[in-house]
Amino acid sequence: MSKLPVKNVKGEDVGEYEVADDLLVYDKGLQAVHEAVVAYRANQRAGSASTLGKGEVSGTGAKPWRQKGTGRARSGYQQSPIWQGGAVALGPKPRSFAKRLSKKTARLAFRRALSEKISAGQVVVLDSIAMDTPKTKAVAEWLSNLGAGQGAALVLDEAQSAVRLAARNIPNVHVTTAHHLNVYDVLRYPVLLVSRKGMDVLAGRLQDAGGKQE
Repeated sequence: MSKLPVKNVKGEDVGEYEVADDLLVYDKGLQAVHEAVVAYRANQRAGSASTLGKGEVSGTGAKPWRQKGTGRARSGYQQSPIWQGGAVALGPKPRSFAKRLSKKTARLAFRRALSEKISAGQVVVLDSIAMDTPKTKAVAEWLSNLGAGQGAALVLDEAQSAVRLAARNIPNVHVTTAHHLNVYDVLRYPVLLVSRKGMDVLAGRLQDAGGKQE
């Protein structure tokens, strides 16, 4: 069993959370992690860059001047890419950069990424993450108490607008739910601060990914 420390927001130890070793994997999945990160970042691209081709820029189709005898280089149309206000040669057009990832690969990637995070001691379980009104100072104190000043992902069991609003102005802090935690977020943030119920959800996701609960 892998044991994770359970702390309160003051940074005090209040217990341990056990994760069955059969839920974790270390001998495979590195390529799946790579593919998951590449797919995630590709899917974030808007793909909206657009330039005008020679058939889309304004200008007459008449030849600017006669072919010979002027002393100037020959030219056939005003929309030439080498002219000011002309077209863009081989420029980008709107496109989709989306990449598909099979469910099996995605589950293996998540399982390997979270296993490495747990093995490195970078997952801390909190007995409770909640607040009634958004207070950025309070969240900053939580992070300081828990030694997560360099950045962290706050993983809740369910969405809490107060926590999200309180943390949005703190650099390198991301608030998400255990259902939506992805491989990129697991790797990006130095520490995962997970609520106890949120950790139950993550354990369930590990089991669904191929692990066996003891």
